[in-house]
Formats: sequence, structure tokens, C-alpha cells
Amino acid sequence: MIKNILITGRPGVGKTTAVIKIISRLDLKPGGFYTEELRTEGERKGFKIKTFSGQEGILAHVDYREGPRVGKYGVDVGSFETIALPEVEEAVRAGKLIVIDEIGKMELFSARFKELVIKALNSPVPLLGVIKEKGDGFIDKIKGRKDVRLFTLTRENRDSTISEILGVLRVLKVVSTPKTSGG
Repeated sequence: MIKNILITGRPGVGKTTAVIKIISRLDLKPGGFYTEELRTEGERKGFKIKTFSGQEGILAHVDYREGPRVGKYGVDVGSFETIALPEVEEAVRAGKLIVIDEIGKMELFSARFKELVIKALNSPVPLLGVIKEKGDGFIDKIKGRKDVRLFTLTRENRDSTISEILGVLRVLKVVSTPKTSGG
């Protein structure tokens, strides 16, 4: 049975924005994390991790010189593990909707994260996440799971995909009464 919802798509189509819109229309408090771009004078300098309990930290930045790199960004695996992973673990333990944004190249530098993704997918709690469009064996294995419904987001299908995901979450009884969009 499908209980895990993953969104994929090209960079910049609005995957994180879709997750935030979905969460805002649900009458519940999820657990987990999402990412935001860090910009200075219009230029992207890195990525911030934000949790639903209000914690935040830096995932990657152009000024980071140590640790693994993705393009021009140095990834702070320690910060990611300290801020994001306890939030996902707590969501699994507490039975909250698990939000993981994203299962991507930067996050996968953490072996603990990979283990936690599998634990979250295997838990009885539904997971709403973003997953890299193209990936290695780990990404492909997750996309191929029988309990995963994969949505490919585009600019053209964004609104209809958000509505469809909300419908799936209602069927999963994640929420009984969705909030109206109201703007």
C-alpha cells in the first residue's frame, strides 16, 4: 500500500514550495525539515535547513572550504545531522507526518541520514518528501519502492499536483479537514 509521497522534478520548478503549500493546507503539525536558499544581493550563496520546531542551520555555503562539495558549495554534514536528523527521528517516534526536503546529493553525504530515510519510509507514519530527479542506486531504490508514490513536478502541473497530493494525504487519513487555500 502507498503511504510515502515523494516529489521530484527539475531544479527550480518549486518542489520545496509545493511541500510548504501542502503543509500549510493541512490541519496538523508535521515533523522533519525543509531547505531554503541563502541569497545575498540576489546571488545564491548556499542553503539553510529549517525544522518545523523552529530550528535552523546552514546545510551548504560557498564560503565553506572543508568537507564534501557539491558544485561550488561546501556541505556542512555535521550541522545537517545535528539539526535535521533529530527532527525526523522525533516525527517517526511521535507518529507525525514526516517531511524530508530533500533526499539529494548534499544530504546523502550523511550515512546516518540514509539509514534514517529507510527507517522513516519503513515506519507506519506517512512521509512527504522531495527526492533528487536523477540519482545513484540509493535514489533509484527509494523511487522504486512499492509503498512510494512518486510525483514529477513541473511548472505547468504544480497546482494540480499539489491538489492530487492533498487528496492522497486525505485517503491516508493524515488529516481529516484540509484548510482552504485562502490566498
